[in-house]
Amino acid sequence: MKYILSLDQGTTSSRAILYDDQATPIHTEQQEFRQIFPQSGWVEHNAVEIWNSQKKVTLDLIRSNNLSAEDIAAIGITNQRETTVVWDRQTGEPVYNAIVWQDRRTAEFCEQLKREGRSEFIREKTGLVIDAYFSGTKVKWLLDNIEGARTRAENGELAFGTIDTWLIWNLTKGNLHITDVTNASRTLLFNINTLEWDQELLQLFDIPAAILPEVRSSSEIYGTTEKSVLGAEIPIAGIAGDQQAALFGQMCLEKGMSKCTYGTGCFLITNTGEQPVESKHQLLTTIGWQLGPSANPVYAIEGSVFMGGAVIQWLRDGMELFINAAESEDLASTVDDNGGVVFVPALTGLGAPHWDATARGSIFGITRGTTKAHLTRASLESIAYQVDDLLEAMESDMGQQMKELRVDGGATANNLLVQFQADTSGVEVVRPKNLETTALGAAYLAGLGSGIWDLETLRQKWSAEHVFKPEMDAKEVEHLKRQWHKAVERSKNWIDA
Repeated sequence: MKYILSLDQGTTSSRAILYDDQATPIHTEQQEFRQIFPQSGWVEHNAVEIWNSQKKVTLDLIRSNNLSAEDIAAIGITNQRETTVVWDRQTGEPVYNAIVWQDRRTAEFCEQLKREGRSEFIREKTGLVIDAYFSGTKVKWLLDNIEGARTRAENGELAFGTIDTWLIWNLTKGNLHITDVTNASRTLLFNINTLEWDQELLQLFDIPAAILPEVRSSSEIYGTTEKSVLGAEIPIAGIAGDQQAALFGQMCLEKGMSKCTYGTGCFLITNTGEQPVESKHQLLTTIGWQLGPSANPVYAIEGSVFMGGAVIQWLRDGMELFINAAESEDLASTVDDNGGVVFVPALTGLGAPHWDATARGSIFGITRGTTKAHLTRASLESIAYQVDDLLEAMESDMGQQMKELRVDGGATANNLLVQFQADTSGVEVVRPKNLETTALGAAYLAGLGSGIWDLETLRQKWSAEHVFKPEMDAKEVEHLKRQWHKAVERSKNWIDA
């Protein structure tokens, strides 16, 4: 039997997942790594730690299943998007820590670009709004602030990549410096209409083209791993940013199909077919996937919530309300409702559709009767409210009402949260049997790229575990959402920009 290996490099951990030739998950290895917060609003990772953790779990996975590397037919890679690494081409050493997608250090530069009237220019080319979230401003910061970096970049001595590029560079010992269209479409530097790095954007951000990776499709054989790394030359055959991988893993293959992944953040994406759809609500137009070099790309529209499962992490680690994340559902279920408490988790600003970097976390409605159970319930509800804001904006942009939302990610194991999502959004929320659709999507892309599966075979593999239907009274939903929107407005513009 030949296996597919999926490398799922996330914001808080590196994972390796082994799939058999029926796309059934066999075994998972996972390792967390450090989160680095040098100052307020800055979030970094040690890129070498990321690589070492990813390599370790991969080798552990192969060993623990008594396999040799030759048993792996192909590798698919999915990754935290927008996180930015710049490294020396000769030594492979990063010039600085990886700057994480959550990082806000370039927010003032983004505001400057907006004041200069660059928003529409950038949106037309990239489908994105101007925000510190994306990679381009992070690359500029590194070149501007690390001594000698700009000169070295202009001389072709440095390489830039998102995490997929960094992993592939290390897997191939520097033989491949590539990314795929989904990751490239998140940089503010890539034209999603021409599928090329855009010279005008590179000039605007003052980024030399010599630093950029080659852009490839999401599903093809790009090359092989260096034998000394994993023990064999294994084809690398699939790449997609984590949310696009999840969209594919959920088999949202038809125009109008949507999924939301509840991970560290929440990411709602809708397949818009082979034509990009421009959002009127500050959602992002992005590339969903491209199945081979000669295929047309499939576009998508996306909204991002910065604080999804990270809300529960904050309650656990920052507030110490419970020891394990799974306890949040039990604690929240000890009260009938939120007791009038509304929590806006703008701990790193607000994402779509607000895009307010100056917003901060706020708790409203606290009384003498408020308990940690109320706060926990309000926190879980805040995740669903944020996703509902995205759903409403997306329905408006698409000109159609959604009937179904496919969900995945660790937080969707929380039944209280998923039921509340169905109640507030008024749609059927479908949880699949396999919640780990991000890794699954990467495996699917690699299996397609290496010729192991075809699209129709994969379509038949998706199945639902549970369908959550709206149950709450419409007037109650209206009241709760009104309170939420009021709280959001009062959380905005907290920091003087």
